[in-house]
Amino acid sequence: MSEHTSNYVPKSGIEKWLDSRLPIVRLAYDSFVDYPTPKNLNYWWTFGGILSVCLVIQIVTGVIMAMHYTANSALAFDSVERIMRDVPYGDILRYVHANGASMFFFAVYIHMFRGLYYGSYKAPREVLWLLGCIIYFLMIATAFMGYVLPWGQMSYYGAVVITNLIGAIPVVGPSILTWLQGGFAVDNPTLTRFFSLHYLLPFVIAGVVVLHIWALHVVGQNNPTGVEIKSKEDTLPFTPYATVKDGFGIVIFLILFAVFVFFAPEALGHTDNYIQANPLQTPAHIVPEWYMLPFYAILRAVPDKLAGVIAMFSSIGLIFALPWLDTSKVKSMRYRPVMRWFFFLFVVTCIGLGWCGAQEPADVVFRMGTDNLGQATGISVTVVSRLLAAYYFLFFIFIMPWIGLKEEPLPVPASISEAVLAAHAKKKG
Repeated sequence: MSEHTSNYVPKSGIEKWLDSRLPIVRLAYDSFVDYPTPKNLNYWWTFGGILSVCLVIQIVTGVIMAMHYTANSALAFDSVERIMRDVPYGDILRYVHANGASMFFFAVYIHMFRGLYYGSYKAPREVLWLLGCIIYFLMIATAFMGYVLPWGQMSYYGAVVITNLIGAIPVVGPSILTWLQGGFAVDNPTLTRFFSLHYLLPFVIAGVVVLHIWALHVVGQNNPTGVEIKSKEDTLPFTPYATVKDGFGIVIFLILFAVFVFFAPEALGHTDNYIQANPLQTPAHIVPEWYMLPFYAILRAVPDKLAGVIAMFSSIGLIFALPWLDTSKVKSMRYRPVMRWFFFLFVVTCIGLGWCGAQEPADVVFRMGTDNLGQATGISVTVVSRLLAAYYFLFFIFIMPWIGLKEEPLPVPASISEAVLAAHAKKKG
């Protein structure tokens, strides 16, 4: 917090010398040792630390794999196979990197839903939230470009589908598309520039993460009550309390990560990506990675191409506008019984959109009969996608502002300490 004064006292001569010239040890001490942390944080807050670990894993494994990867459309697929077969521990590296992307998005989605539930985007944390949204957007761009690099069938056609969406933009779209692809179609120049950007963007993400943490330490952490820190009794020093709790959460997360890497390394990938890209043979069903499926479902739910692109990017853009869409004076949904139900329905909606994104648009979800050819008829994936997409937008544009004005929230505790003592007394009976 801005009011927090440094308690760091350099002891050795070297520490005193460094502290008077570059107080980096003081910064680390104030940020990760003596930093006042709300005493009521639950395990949902450990995902901030987990995300930092994920970013480091992705950068380290990515840099090592880049030493063996060849960004050329004629050699990329073979170079990935060489990493898998000939480079010592190359298969582990690739599986860690590929599954690490999924773990990164898994953690960031929990981090975002936690922020949504506990109102971590509300004043004075608007900039903190916006920086987090920028990180998420950069993650999407980085993951998409990384998915193209193996130059498999799904990589290639994923790049074809996504880059061609740019061409739907009136007037300037075709020119931007040509610049993005480096020609008139996805080819070697596309792969080269995607590799360059995929290598660059993680370091940009790391820079924005530093700003995110900086903003966090200026305004202080939110907590499950949504009540701001009012006294020293509301807080505990970050170390050992939060570090031990985060460390335990990180270990559990890494065990889950290891299960995927060592026992199901290809469970989250697509089998078509083990076939070299062939511009003359389109896969039967083009799908993105699982973490992009909800937005892909929104894109397909709209029959017009340009309108679909606008809807897809708007669904991401609304997350940026969240601090100004929520009109409630109470941050945490723990004290908002009506809004809580709409939130859980929103979570189900996002999961449903993800499921729809993985299906064929014409597949029948709810069978109601058969046609003359004996084919099932009923409510298709497209119809379900439209209903879910409608709720997705209604949640942000109408439900959240309206409920915030009309809902009568439960009594909010006066302080974090009061909430902790009340919970303790309730547990003791």
